[in-house]
Amino acid sequence: MDTSTPPQRLTDRKRAAIVDAAIEEFLAAGYDATSMDRIAARADVSKRTVYNHFPSKETLFAAILNKLWDATRTGSSPTYRADVPLREQLLALLDRKLRLMNDDAFLALARVAIGAAIHSPERARDMVERLGEREEDVTVWVRAAAAAGRLSVTDPVFAAHQLHGAVKAFAFWPQITMGQPPLTVQEQQKVAESAADMFLAYYARPDDGAARRRRQD
Repeated sequence: MDTSTPPQRLTDRKRAAIVDAAIEEFLAAGYDATSMDRIAARADVSKRTVYNHFPSKETLFAAILNKLWDATRTGSSPTYRADVPLREQLLALLDRKLRLMNDDAFLALARVAIGAAIHSPERARDMVERLGEREEDVTVWVRAAAAAGRLSVTDPVFAAHQLHGAVKAFAFWPQITMGQPPLTVQEQQKVAESAADMFLAYYARPDDGAARRRRQD
């Protein structure tokens, strides 16, 4: 009989409780004002247990960032297809992004990460770099569509950032910085469609049939 599994499950539960408590404390008091004592009290574990899992507040914060990165893995990202209209493909990409930004847990993690990064340029740099890796799917799609001759794009990274900015201006930054509620389904659709149409109006080649039909509608 294997008796090793139950203790491991308990350990995992304690670790998860510590991470969740740290998120709540960071949100309530900020990174600098949060202590390991307060985290232990909120998680209902001993301070020694906290340090057994996380030797320092920095390592605990890193675990929160990892949880944030994992939250952005929402399944396989749509890839470029030559047989599908550009607008339909772009809307699929943006729908995936907006569903993530509509998640309360993701927004809470993002608030913690950004709040802590404000006081540490080094943390901010790492966070921006890692978030950029998660947004690579749009850049890959733009690059592929441009290579296929359907987009007139000389800098795929810049173009993808423009698209991200058009979405985040409504579905990320207002929620993070001003506490606005996540977008409704109808609002998400409006943001996705307007961002896609603006992007294609500027970058789609005139001879791309799907893009031309959309502009004429």
